[in-house]
Amino acid sequence: MTLTPLVSTLRCMELHLSAERQAQLNDYAQRHGQDPAEALDQVLASALEWEQQDYQEAVEGIRRGYESVKAGRTRPAAEFISELREKHGF
Repeated sequence: MTLTPLVSTLRCMELHLSAERQAQLNDYAQRHGQDPAEALDQVLASALEWEQQDYQEAVEGIRRGYESVKAGRTRPAAEFISELREKHGF
């Protein structure tokens, strides 16, 4: 089963896909025994879940860094760079 070239209607939403992306989607759907629309929904859900997790991890890392700065757990940048150069032979 294939989608109409370049356009797919998903729950009243029109998506324009390049011919290359259309072929990849059709291949993926066929390999997974899915309708292309179902395959696209699954792949998109996975990508959005990964992006949300990545975003949350970034925000948490920034929060931890900010808390460290507020608590005074810092050192001069020149000291860090010097140590980094020595450690990695820069």
